[in-house]
Amino acid sequence: MSAEMKTLTKKAEVDSMIRDTLDKVLVLRFGRHSDSATLHIDDILAKSARDVSKFASIVLVDIDSEDVQVYVNYFDITFIPSTIFFFNAHHMKMDSGTADHTKWIGAFYKKQDFIDVVEAIYRGAMKGKLIVTCPLPPERIPKFQLLYKDV
Repeated sequence: MSAEMKTLTKKAEVDSMIRDTLDKVLVLRFGRHSDSATLHIDDILAKSARDVSKFASIVLVDIDSEDVQVYVNYFDITFIPSTIFFFNAHHMKMDSGTADHTKWIGAFYKKQDFIDVVEAIYRGAMKGKLIVTCPLPPERIPKFQLLYKDV
């Protein structure tokens, strides 16, 4: 695990990061350290942290922590890892051709994919947008069957 990326386990810590990260994209990775897909994305995030440090902050959120379940429920995190983006306390959405624009589900295939996504979110945010178009080709966007509860 990279020393640059801290893991949050409390709602108050997540609230504070969202509120206090200004003029940068806040990348919140929800996952668990025992999951192979989470370990894969964490490796990519760690390798990318320096490259995006001027315009993004990356924070890991432990999905098993009882105190962050309010966020797990609010963002309907059923697949891990799931990555959620904020800019100046605004939830940033991305249209990647999937049913869910609120989060990135799964890992990124490579470091440059993650950097491209964060750059797109940053550029959009700087123009006042709350939703941006995913810059990646469809074959590099993980596909999931979204299961809707109580349907």
